[in-house]
Amino acid sequence: MIKKKIGYLLATALLAGGILTACGNDNSDSSEGGDGEGLDTNIVTIATGGASGPYNIIGTTLAEKYSSEYGVNSRTQTTGASVENVNLLEQDKVELAFTMSDVVSQAVAGEVSFEQPAEKVNQIAALYPNFVQIVTTADSGIETFEDLKGKRIAVGDQNSGVEVNARTLLNGHGITYDDIEVDYLGYAEAADGLRAGQLDAAFLTSGLPNASLLELSETLDIRLVTVDPADVEQIAKDESYFVAMEIPEGTYGNDEPIPTAAIMNALVVHADMSEDDVYELTKTFFENLDSLVNSHQAAADISLEAAQEGLVAPLHPGAERYFNEQ
Repeated sequence: MIKKKIGYLLATALLAGGILTACGNDNSDSSEGGDGEGLDTNIVTIATGGASGPYNIIGTTLAEKYSSEYGVNSRTQTTGASVENVNLLEQDKVELAFTMSDVVSQAVAGEVSFEQPAEKVNQIAALYPNFVQIVTTADSGIETFEDLKGKRIAVGDQNSGVEVNARTLLNGHGITYDDIEVDYLGYAEAADGLRAGQLDAAFLTSGLPNASLLELSETLDIRLVTVDPADVEQIAKDESYFVAMEIPEGTYGNDEPIPTAAIMNALVVHADMSEDDVYELTKTFFENLDSLVNSHQAAADISLEAAQEGLVAPLHPGAERYFNEQ
C-alpha cells in the first residue's frame, strides 16, 4: 500500500513537472526563443523602421546575433521609424531602437513631436550618417531645392525621422507645408509614387544606398536634388545635428557627388535595462560589425572610435563601461 502510494505521488509529481515544463515553453515554436542565459532579460525587441530600410536590415542581423549569443528572444519590430521608436521605448514596449539623432535630441528636450522630455531613453552609440536623399524625375523641372515649392512631395511616414528633418530643411529654405502638397509615404511607397507619376519629388533619408531608391534608379531616369552646403551650415546654427555631406559619385548612377545634408543615426536603449545587460549587448554589437556591414553597407561607417561622438542622449552606464574597457 505504501509502495503504491509512493508510486502514485511520484507519477503525480512527474506529470505536474511535465505540465509546468510545457507551460514554461509556451513560446518554444519560435526559432528565436531561448532561456536568456547570460542576460537578466530574456526578450530583446529592436524597433527599426520600414521593412526595406537599413534600420530593419541591420537590426535583423543584430537580433539574430543576440538570439544565438544569449539564447534570448530577440527580433525586430518594423515601425514608422524614429519618433515612433522613441515612444515605444517610453511605453516600455521595446528594449532597443534605431533612431535619427535629431529626433532623439527633440525627445530629450521635450520639443516638436514630444510634449514632455523623454525619461527612458539612453544611448548606446552614435552610428552612421543618414543622408537626405531628395529624388525627382529627370523631366520634372526640379533642379534646386527652391524648385520644390508648389510640388507634390512625399516627406516620409508622418512623425518619422525622415518627416522631421524634411520639414526642418523645408522651413530652413523658407518653404512650409502650406507651400507644397504633402504625402506621408515610406520609402517603398514613395518610390512607387514617383514611378507612377503621382509624385513630383520625395525625401528618402537613410544610409547609403537606400534599397528602394536604388531599385527605382534602375527603372526610372531620376535626378537627386542638391542641398547647398552653405544652407546646411546656416540651418545647423539652430539644428546642430545637421552636417553638410555628399552622396558619392555612382551611388545611384550619378556622374558626380551630390551635396546634401546628413544626420547621424543613434542606437538607443531603455534606461532601465541593467548595466550588465547593456554592457553585453554593446559588446556583441561592436564585435559583430563585419556581419552588420555584410547585411547593409551603411554599417561600414559605424566605428568604435566614433561611437561616442555627437551623443544626443545620456550614455547608458553599461555602454560606458564597455567603451572605458576599450
